[in-house]
Amino acid sequence: MMAREFTDFEDEFDDEPLPRRQSGIRVKLRGGLPRSRGGKIALVAIVLVLIGLCGALAMTARTAILHDERFLIPSSTAIETTGNTNVTRAQLVAQFGEDIERNIFRVPLEQRKAQLEQLPWVQQATVMRLLPNRLRVAVVERTPIAFVRQGNRIGLVDANGILLDMPSNAQGAVHYSFPVVTGLVASDPLSLRAARMKLYTRFTGEMDGGGEKISEKLSEVDLSYPEDVRAVIPDKNGEVLVHFGEDNFLDRYRKFEDHLAEWRQQYPRLAAVDMRYDRQVVLEMQPGPSAPATTGGQRAPVAENKKAVAPAVPAAAPAKAPTPAHSGGAAASHAAPAKKTKAKPPVKGKKPVAKKGASAKAVRTSGESFWVHPKQQLTAVAGQSSNIHPAQAVHP
Repeated sequence: MMAREFTDFEDEFDDEPLPRRQSGIRVKLRGGLPRSRGGKIALVAIVLVLIGLCGALAMTARTAILHDERFLIPSSTAIETTGNTNVTRAQLVAQFGEDIERNIFRVPLEQRKAQLEQLPWVQQATVMRLLPNRLRVAVVERTPIAFVRQGNRIGLVDANGILLDMPSNAQGAVHYSFPVVTGLVASDPLSLRAARMKLYTRFTGEMDGGGEKISEKLSEVDLSYPEDVRAVIPDKNGEVLVHFGEDNFLDRYRKFEDHLAEWRQQYPRLAAVDMRYDRQVVLEMQPGPSAPATTGGQRAPVAENKKAVAPAVPAAAPAKAPTPAHSGGAAASHAAPAKKTKAKPPVKGKKPVAKKGASAKAVRTSGESFWVHPKQQLTAVAGQSSNIHPAQAVHP
């Protein structure tokens, strides 16, 4: 009975119509696009006329703007410059010389930007219009990191190898304290100069790695040979040329600094020190005679500035008087003691035979041995000038 009553109720509910959703007002346009050929042609003509009118209005507005005196750049004072310290305002404004009294919208901004970045000191430039009649120029200047010697002129160079002239205000507000770099030539490709300056940056960065600013003590850095960075280091007795090689710059400088005082005491005319070798140090003297310094009651000899290669000698071996040997060049060899022989007369067509009359001196300081090959005076034969064997210190 209950099931039947529910069924009857559902049948009655289904018979009632569902309410329809109210929609907005609908407007139906009659006609639409013209279907005839003439109507279509007329419609296209109207659209073209409208486009033409818009274009004409735009051209009229453009012409009015380009010929309006309110948009003319009156003078160079209407050009603002910012960011320039070493490059002068006159150098920047000179790039806009033909834009004076020109409409501001006729100034080619990208072209002027490229011209500004051709200036050596300008690394990046930005040019903007300021309505109605002004321009703003913002530049980012290059940062020099060293002086550079080119012939008799001294300039500056940045980390990318760009050569810079000394700024006109260098004697005023701007002061630089850099080493002088040699080995950079303006005729070299920019890639070569950039590679050498990268080496210089690594060299000075490693030198200053301990926080002592050692690079400020350097007088000159020679980058002519990338495998051998050479630096001139001044001290109270003059300057010394130091060969640092291509790595371990700070460690080699430490060793040089630790022994410079005693080297100066033994060799007052010390000119160069080669620190490239792990177990030896080569000393080179200035040309010309000099009074030798006294070391441990013995006089330490001083040699000329010609370089020679000599073998390392064990620290325990006593110094022996060398035997006269034949020498055909700058290098001399040490042999066992032998009887003295008389010099033979020169033979025609052969080089003269020379005697060697000095022995190697061993100097021990702070637990390290420095073997020094002193000046070797070769006997002149048949009117030939005498040769000098250079000084060399071996650090085993």
